[in-house]
Amino acid sequence: MKRFSSRSYRLQALLLAAVLLAVTYPGNAAQQKGHISAPNPEQHNGVATPEDDVWLQQQQKAMAKKANLQREQDIKKDAEKLLELATELKQSVDKSNENTLSLDVIKKAEQIEKLAKSVKEKMKGT
Repeated sequence: MKRFSSRSYRLQALLLAAVLLAVTYPGNAAQQKGHISAPNPEQHNGVATPEDDVWLQQQQKAMAKKANLQREQDIKKDAEKLLELATELKQSVDKSNENTLSLDVIKKAEQIEKLAKSVKEKMKGT
């Protein structure tokens, strides 16, 4: 019984930590101000101008912002899935007794661990 309780406790602690990290992750996408049209290379005989550099920087910022927003949406979706799996795992653990640990419980714990690692990597921005 002691071994089962310890495993259950570790799983619950891991789940709680993963869900808390996913839910409390602050998004910090900066808003882009102003707009400059795409550079026309024919105007300057193929030579880059300062305006071209500004346009390129703005495009890079816009792409980074879009990627960051997508990453945040993915983190929120994964956090919701983590919560759902954690709830299912808790229900499964509550239904089992000290002598049984179902295969379903082990599979759910592995899914949660994999998803939690994925969320952690997304939070790091990799």
